[in-house]
Amino acid sequence: MANCPICKKAPPDPAYRPFCSRRCADVDLQRWLSGVYAVPGEPVEDSPSDHEE
Repeated sequence: MANCPICKKAPPDPAYRPFCSRRCADVDLQRWLSGVYAVPGEPVEDSPSDHEE
């Protein structure tokens, strides 16, 4: 079984799988929320009607 994808040191804990701890799970969540992880795609342009409501 692979080690934790964040710290790479410990095996996964079933309660936080695939992470070894709540700390590593929270680090991963913060990376998603701050935009460190991103799904590539085409840029989206804002249209004027999006902001007029």
